Amino acid sequence: MGFGKPQDPDLNRLLDKKVNVKLNGNRTVIGILRGFDTFMNVALKDTVEVVSATEKYDIGMVIIRGNSILSMEPLEPVHFVQR
Repeated sequence: MGFGKPQDPDLNRLLDKKVNVKLNGNRTVIGILRGFDTFMNVALKDTVEVVSATEKYDIGMVIIRGNSILSMEPLEPVHFVQR
């Protein structure tokens, strides 16, 4: 298995959807996915950092480096298209 050009992550179905993003350092943010690139750097708008069940901070528009993302899950229905 060789190392070539990175493949684009298949996040198109999540664009403009609310997502929960788990980050390294035991951090979590929730926001609307506005964009991404080949390295899975993501842009989120209307973002909230969730510190605990009772502690949340509005942080607005953010760019998150892909290498700090552990997982991402949609919080809205995502429709799949049959190919």
